Amino acid sequence: MSDTTDESAENAASHFLQAGAGEDFDSHFDDDTELLDDDTEFLGDVDEGFAGEEKQEGSSLVLFEGDAGGLSLEQRRALVALLKHRFISAARNPAEWRVIREDPVPIKSRLNDMFLDLHVDPNHEVAFKQQAASEGGGREFPTLLHDTVYTREETISLVFLRHRFQSERASGHEDVTVERDELIAHIASFRPAHATNRAGDESKANNAIDSLIRAKVLTRTNDASRLRISPVIAVLLPLRKLQELWEWLMQLNGTEPGTGADDALAVDPAHAAPAKTEGKASS
Repeated sequence: MSDTTDESAENAASHFLQAGAGEDFDSHFDDDTELLDDDTEFLGDVDEGFAGEEKQEGSSLVLFEGDAGGLSLEQRRALVALLKHRFISAARNPAEWRVIREDPVPIKSRLNDMFLDLHVDPNHEVAFKQQAASEGGGREFPTLLHDTVYTREETISLVFLRHRFQSERASGHEDVTVERDELIAHIASFRPAHATNRAGDESKANNAIDSLIRAKVLTRTNDASRLRISPVIAVLLPLRKLQELWEWLMQLNGTEPGTGADDALAVDPAHAAPAKTEGKASS
C-alpha cells in the first residue's frame, strides 16, 4: 500500500466527516440504513483500490505460473549470470553489471541463502561470487563451488599479466594488451634446465593462454597476435597474493627469490599472503 493511497484515503475520510459539519446532527441519523450503505460503498471502493494496487505490484514479479520469486526479471538475469560465470564485468555483461551496481542487496541475499557471498569491485567494475565462511571458521557450510587449481603455465601467465596490468595502469594506460609470443617466451623462461621437450612445453604454454582466454582473463583483439588483459586480473590476483606466488615460481624453477633477472615482478613483501584459488561453478 503506497503513501499516495494512504493520503487519498485520509483525504476522502476527512471530506466525508466534514461534509455535514454545519448541518443538524440528527439529520445524519434519520435513515440509519442509508448511512450504512454509503459507508459500506466508500470502504468498498478503498478496499478495491488497495487490492488492485497490490495485485499490480505483485504481477510485475510473476513471470510464470506458480512463480513465488521476489526478484525482477533483470535481477534474476543478473543472478543467473553470477551463478553461471566466475565473474561478470561492466565490459562483458553491461546490463547485469548495472543491475548489481545499482542495488546489490537483493541478489546478495539470494546468494547468502546458498552459503555464497557477493563481492562487488566498483573500481574495476567486476562482481563475483565466493563461498561464504563462518565467523571464526568453526562451522562448515555445504558448498556449491569447486576450487580451480591453475597449472604451472597458467600461474606463470597470471603473475606476468597482473604485473603488466598494474604497470600499464600506473602509467595511465586504460587499455592494457600483451603479445601472445611475448607471453609464451616468458613462460619458456621458467623452463627448467633439464627440460628438453620444447615442443611439449610450448604446447602447454599455448594451452594455458587459451584457458585464460576462455576464462575471460584475456580477450581477443582485431590483431590475432595481441590479447587484451581484463581488469578482472586485479580481482583474481590482488597485490597481497603476488609475492607468495612469485616465490613459489622461483622455488619451482630452482632459483632463489631476489637473484633472477625477472625479479622486477616481485612486490613489497608487506603485501604478501598465502595464495589461494577462487571457487567457481562454471567458467
